[in-house]
Amino acid sequence: MITEMLSVQPKYSIAMFSVLVTLVSTMVQKWLTNQEHLKTLKARQKELQKEIKKTKDPTLLQGINKEMMDITMVMFKSSMKPMFVTIIPFLLLFSRLKGVYVPVLGSSWIWYYLGYSIVASMIIRKVFKVA
Repeated sequence: MITEMLSVQPKYSIAMFSVLVTLVSTMVQKWLTNQEHLKTLKARQKELQKEIKKTKDPTLLQGINKEMMDITMVMFKSSMKPMFVTIIPFLLLFSRLKGVYVPVLGSSWIWYYLGYSIVASMIIRKVFKVA
């Protein structure tokens, strides 16, 4: 029954799923990461990028680049925890969605999903102030 409903309006249902999956993913990321710390790190990255543009000294640039890499690694590590929580359920969901949408839309269903989820992610991250 649900499969029939999904295949009647496939583009709308893909939009719905992409928004729902993006919302869940964003909320998991918000709850499992220290948002204040990440915002501080992003602010520091912006400062360092300004310093890189101003600096011509190679030794100073090397130090700034090292600090940028350290910040990037901290941010990467913090994003891994939410990914591990969501990856198995999302893989199961995508295998199910593939079985529903490929007969209706072919392989283009994934492009619809990606487009909707990118837009939804930008909006949801702004609304919930996720770093």
